[in-house]
Amino acid sequence: MENNKKECNCKDRFLEDLFGKYLPIKDNLIQMLNEIQDHYGYVPMYVQKELSEFLKMPMAEIYGVVTFYSRFTLEPKGKYSISVCLGTACYVKGAQKIMDRLVERLKINEGETTADGKYSIEAQRCVGACGLAPVFTVNGKVYGKATVKMLDQVLDELDAQN
Repeated sequence: MENNKKECNCKDRFLEDLFGKYLPIKDNLIQMLNEIQDHYGYVPMYVQKELSEFLKMPMAEIYGVVTFYSRFTLEPKGKYSISVCLGTACYVKGAQKIMDRLVERLKINEGETTADGKYSIEAQRCVGACGLAPVFTVNGKVYGKATVKMLDQVLDELDAQN
């Protein structure tokens, strides 16, 4: 593949390497955004600007893609990213109580991160574990047949680790 490092005027080594891996064509946007999300944990605005210049695409178009796909986020997630499944099976079995307790205990809303950067809360529509409903996850680890008490125990354990 053609070396494109000379096209990056950025000061970020990761971006220099990333831009060296890809041709500067629009078709590479999603793949590049995936690598950016994996590296930073979100898609920073300055990275969108660099990507816009590299791919010769309007920033608005890149922003539109980032905000359309739930995989990408504009804000950093907490060290512990907690998702509560609010799909039908989980919701019917009490997932909203788990979400309400999470919001109450962490004092943040869905889509937010605690000021210390430790926790973030997300809602999911289905995690594919309907037989274990209700379900919540912490950094991808699934907690099935969840209760508010189980959530509190998990949060107590995470708090004790730091």
